[in-house]
Amino acid sequence: MKCTTLDLSALKCPLPVLHTRKALRKMAAGEVLIVIATDPMSAIDIPNLIRETGDQLKSTAKDGERLSFQIQKAPPSP
Repeated sequence: MKCTTLDLSALKCPLPVLHTRKALRKMAAGEVLIVIATDPMSAIDIPNLIRETGDQLKSTAKDGERLSFQIQKAPPSP
């Protein structure tokens, strides 16, 4: 399984969500995207994006100001 890390530290809203959406569009079903962000709004925006795209948020973690999200690309809807 392919895993890609996207470090979006220091980017402010809405850039983390826009970059995450763009990366997910290029991925195949089953691939994993690790997103790292420091913008506090990412804690709300990234999960909302994943609900919208239908992909799966496997885990979230916070280490100080650093947020990380593990996202698995869902298969296309029939």
